[in-house]
Amino acid sequence: MNKILLIGAGAAGSVVAKKCLQLPDIFSRLHIASRTLSKCRKLQDLSPHTISISQLDADCTDTVYDLIKEQSPNLVINMALPYQDISIMKACLKAGVNYLDTANYEPKDEAKFCYKWQWDFHEKFKEAGLTALLGSGFDPGVTNVFCAYAQKEYFDTIETIDILDCNAGDHGHPFATNFNPEINIREITQRGKYWDNGKWIETDPLSQSRLFDFPEVGEKKAYLMYHEEIESLAKNIKGVETIRFWMTFSEEYLTHLKVLQNVGMTRIDTVKFNGQDIVPLQFLKEVLPEPSSLGENYQGKTCIGCLIKGKKDGQDKTIFIYNICDHQDCYKEVQSQAVSYTTGVPAMIGAKLLLEGTWNKPGTINIEEFDPTPFMDALNKYGLPWKVIEYGS
Repeated sequence: MNKILLIGAGAAGSVVAKKCLQLPDIFSRLHIASRTLSKCRKLQDLSPHTISISQLDADCTDTVYDLIKEQSPNLVINMALPYQDISIMKACLKAGVNYLDTANYEPKDEAKFCYKWQWDFHEKFKEAGLTALLGSGFDPGVTNVFCAYAQKEYFDTIETIDILDCNAGDHGHPFATNFNPEINIREITQRGKYWDNGKWIETDPLSQSRLFDFPEVGEKKAYLMYHEEIESLAKNIKGVETIRFWMTFSEEYLTHLKVLQNVGMTRIDTVKFNGQDIVPLQFLKEVLPEPSSLGENYQGKTCIGCLIKGKKDGQDKTIFIYNICDHQDCYKEVQSQAVSYTTGVPAMIGAKLLLEGTWNKPGTINIEEFDPTPFMDALNKYGLPWKVIEYGS
């Protein structure tokens, strides 16, 4: 019998819980912990005999450790904020339990996404015989696995990877973010960065864009950004020369974002308000729509994939490997919008492969370091089918 400790019950965390409930032979028991207990109660109502809940401050390693020892899970799935990755990893290491997350650590007072802090735990997890599976979401996550699968099945050498993330859906709000607003806006407003011939090239935020013709979605403008999977792919996809990440945004979204920046609402430092210290971006988060509330009226599709160029048998070759996800289909299945769904399903799949022993490698391991084939098979089976377009050989 496998017991899971799921930390975080927001939009994506809720999808993880609901997808785990669909596989009771693998996920026998769930304990869901969150700072907001009411979110846990909503999930517990789905299966009160399978799900137990508690309130948790995941910033505190000792508190997380105490909960792990109390619940004795086989695996901790971290769906909390990236700020809390390190405290949860330390608790898992101390308690002797495997760990999984969907996004890399970043310090709370600086918008800096970097795997170094988590990679520094590699030897300790390895010596303890524990696996910390890093980045088992969609991007990072599925996009990493797409690259590993392409390397295994389609190429002798990979030269360039362009990760393309398009959300062509409409949620009906003038401005909203599809996942935690604080994390989303910090990510978008930082400087761009990409990997090119062994070095990092930095760009001003959203200063470079290109038009891409996305399958089933059409031509959209995508903007160059830094995203954490570039860092691990540059390390693990041997010989790759260039890796870039592109994301689409509507003009309406960018206009709202620019205004919010101009008036100081995206700041992450503290300011005084009525004698209290507040962080403007955290205040903004409280007045924006909750991402988990967007699903019911969300229309349209996402298209996320990897445009990969390289050589096979001495010939130039280009493929686009991708997934299409429909917002309304996600809502009908798990009452979620597609962005949360595409994050939550891969977390469940990664957990399943760890629990079954299909994936087993001690240390802090990025998802593309495992055999991609069982994960790719599971994507087709559990709600995120993929396709490949070959442009030439």
